[in-house]
Amino acid sequence: MRIRDYHIKIGTLSPGRNNTISDVEGVKVGHCTISQGDIQTGVTAVIPHSGNLFKEKVVGAIHTINGFGKTTGSIQLEELGTIETPIILTNTFAVGVGIQGVIDYTLNHNLDIGRTTGTVNSIVCECNDMLINDIRKDSLSKNHVLEAIESATKDFNQGSLGAGTGMVSFGLKGGIGSSSRTITIHNEIYTLGVLVLSNFGRLEHLTIGGKVVGPLIKELLKEKQLGGEREQGSIIILVATDAPLSERQVKRVLKRTTVGLSRTGSHIGNGSGDIAIGFTTANKVKHEDSNTVIYTNQIIQDYLLDPIFQAAAEATEEAILDSMLAANTTTARNGQKIYSLREFMNTLM
Repeated sequence: MRIRDYHIKIGTLSPGRNNTISDVEGVKVGHCTISQGDIQTGVTAVIPHSGNLFKEKVVGAIHTINGFGKTTGSIQLEELGTIETPIILTNTFAVGVGIQGVIDYTLNHNLDIGRTTGTVNSIVCECNDMLINDIRKDSLSKNHVLEAIESATKDFNQGSLGAGTGMVSFGLKGGIGSSSRTITIHNEIYTLGVLVLSNFGRLEHLTIGGKVVGPLIKELLKEKQLGGEREQGSIIILVATDAPLSERQVKRVLKRTTVGLSRTGSHIGNGSGDIAIGFTTANKVKHEDSNTVIYTNQIIQDYLLDPIFQAAAEATEEAILDSMLAANTTTARNGQKIYSLREFMNTLM
């Protein structure tokens, strides 16, 4: 189930064909899930395009909303404005195996790395799934990362799978969610898509379509919200678009994801790792191309960016809600039931 199945429209722009990040041509998503007793975790991989990412990098950027996180690859991304690997989402303690998996994948497809050219910048993002998953058991390996990358497809599932398997949002089940919007600028149609890994928020703040519904859910539950009294979770927000943007403009778009995040009820707490990473598939940068001294990118003028900003806000908000609606009710390690938002929608709406 997704939020539109309940006849709730988020924003005014139209979604893409599948209303996911893969509505941006070339973008694919893959998952690897481990669900075995108290091991409830996994890996999600986002592939920016179907070619050789190292040889043809996408223009990208990162925006740190709140920096309580362990994302790798951010320094080079900030400096060079390009993404050259799949983007990996996983749990906090699996960042290392995420890096190793990306390195192995990239080396397998580029025999010149480490020989005649440089190294590779792995982008691995994390959220802490310790409330559901026994994170200390170190259950993920680089093979799980490779499985997620190799299984990537245009059509993918959402909710409590892959990196989202053990996540909790607003005291309810969180996970993977995605949404998209189409934008028309001077008769040209562009698509912007968002994918989130949601693991944040306090129940009493949950807001759906402008309506604060958290207190009613809390009353229905008649039990303490999982995760305590402070907002200590995290969210990773990935943005893809086919609109021709510079890395500076991508960063500006990423800042607008905060609008969608806030609309769901987040106040971006002190202990929350809220990271947005984005890219455009319209502008690619060849790796050390000796035949091209100067390359030219097409870039939309800044005064025309407002619809793209709006799309980022709307798609982020909807992706978060879909991550919770698609997730299944599960049980935390302490035995407490973590409900899916689906269980309350008929009462709320």
